[in-house]
Amino acid sequence: MRPRQSNFWKVFEIPIVIALLSAAGLFAALLGDGVWDGLSWIGLGVPAMIGVRGLLKRS
Repeated sequence: MRPRQSNFWKVFEIPIVIALLSAAGLFAALLGDGVWDGLSWIGLGVPAMIGVRGLLKRS
């Protein structure tokens, strides 16, 4: 009998990536202006767009 494989990474891979992007965006927003503003927009915009896409896909 084969041992069962863990589904941990299959389940939590995308949420961890979204959390890291959000954290990086928030951190960039606190660091300064200029380039940091752009990085914060990207870091916070991508997770928001992923969430909106998920909501629209279900409808």
